[in-house]
Amino acid sequence: MTDNQGLLERMFRLTEKGTTVKTELLAGLTTFVALAYIIFVNPNILADAGIPKEAAIASTIYATAVATILMALWANFPIAVAPGMGLNAFFAYYVVGVLHLSWQVALGAVFLSGILFLILTFGGIRQAIIRAVPLNLKCAIGIGIGLFIAFIGLKNAGIIVANQATFVTVGHLTAIESLLACVGLVLTAALMARNVKGSILIGILATTLLGMVFGAVPLPKGMSDIMSFKLPDIMPTFLQLDIMGAWQYGIFSIIFTFTIVELFDNMGTLIGLTRKAKLMDDKGEIENLDKALTTDAFGTVISAGLGTSTVTSYIESAAGIAEGGKTGLTSLTVAVLFLVALFFAPLVGLVPGFATAPALIIVGALMMAEIGQVNFTDFTEGIPAFLTIIMMPLTFSIANGFAFGFISYAFIKALAGRAKEVSWIMWLVSAAFLANFYMRLH
Repeated sequence: MTDNQGLLERMFRLTEKGTTVKTELLAGLTTFVALAYIIFVNPNILADAGIPKEAAIASTIYATAVATILMALWANFPIAVAPGMGLNAFFAYYVVGVLHLSWQVALGAVFLSGILFLILTFGGIRQAIIRAVPLNLKCAIGIGIGLFIAFIGLKNAGIIVANQATFVTVGHLTAIESLLACVGLVLTAALMARNVKGSILIGILATTLLGMVFGAVPLPKGMSDIMSFKLPDIMPTFLQLDIMGAWQYGIFSIIFTFTIVELFDNMGTLIGLTRKAKLMDDKGEIENLDKALTTDAFGTVISAGLGTSTVTSYIESAAGIAEGGKTGLTSLTVAVLFLVALFFAPLVGLVPGFATAPALIIVGALMMAEIGQVNFTDFTEGIPAFLTIIMMPLTFSIANGFAFGFISYAFIKALAGRAKEVSWIMWLVSAAFLANFYMRLH
């Protein structure tokens, strides 16, 4: 064993976790490719809020790298942390677009929500909430996230599209993007059936190359289109948050919403991913949970200072976990690749959404394996689990699935004469979800 390998072994306990440096690096590369779209999607959304585009690109990459490094070195989790989809839309299109607050005030709200996360974490409240979730619901959360991931993949591939009459329907399967996504899906599944290492990554790259061959992906015209050695300027957003403006607007409006959505989006993702990575024991306890939650809270505070919306654990990390990622070396690899992307952003942009879509669909299918662990014969357990599973993809929100599961679990148990099985934490969280629904409707 070389000195470098020995250092990595001591830092990440690779042998204890049953993994190797090669496996972890490959898993990190896979997660990065599946997650790289955020480099372009998030800045576009933030630009709609008035944030300068170049600064938004820089803040997205730096926030992702810093938060993911914390997750790697502090929590030793194979999970990437980046600005959350949905949270960024709430930031740009509601806080700025509907409420007409400045993006500086919106960043102030993100900062205050991060401080609130830290208080809840250091007080043990977030940990207690997670431990209070029944094992049946924890299994359902993983399954629901799997369906949510698959839904995103099918949407990105154009295989399913919006329909005014039926909400969703089959897309234009003859479109080259949809056809290539289907080819990538079949190819990746076949490689996995043959136990080919790196099959998900191979499928993504093969689909991208086919896209170039058939004109669905633009070919780089020269080295200037492949790399740029000019770092994007972050100064227009660095430390530009307006904390007092956010506080004066009111903690029980935008700050509460940021907090409640991020709390349960991140919680649901952590539960699903750690269970998939076998970091959860038979009793539902998650190793290093405190450190992971602290990382998330610090990451949110840092992201506000850098100039982007709230960061959260990313469900796309499941792609790397499916490749065998089990330690922080996977997420450290992701963070390093994001920093490298500062120089190679145009090259990263060559990987289109339809090329990563097959990976998301397959990962969603893999996460369905947990369905055999859900007790559907007991209606007080099965119905809340079902609502958790089905509401995540149908409402396009992990947090909403969590809400329906929590609320239904508490009330069904109580009305069935089994209220003693519901902890006071479950009742408290259910009340918080009901309050959040009320505030969103008024």
